[in-house]
Amino acid sequence: MNDSARLLELACKALWSATLSLMTAYMQTAAPAHRLLLARRIAANFEALSRQDSFSRNSREAFGRLQLRWQHTAERLAAAMTHEGEGGRGLLERLLPFGPQRL
Repeated sequence: MNDSARLLELACKALWSATLSLMTAYMQTAAPAHRLLLARRIAANFEALSRQDSFSRNSREAFGRLQLRWQHTAERLAAAMTHEGEGGRGLLERLLPFGPQRL
């Protein structure tokens, strides 16, 4: 194995390790916006890992499935945040008649 291939293999293993760390951070974070960003990054990392020949075919397939799972998680979180945002906007619109001009 040449030096470039060895370096790529080490980089892929480092990305896998970093992805595990991001997954741990996701589980320890309660803030929806942070969880959304982490889920998107995790999905992107799994997508990259699924294309690396330094992992076995089975591992690449598993990474591909994990990418889809995390992508769905990110989409679900984004939809929930959008829904919450609409609720907040609705509250502001209900308060609008009592805006600064009335205070």
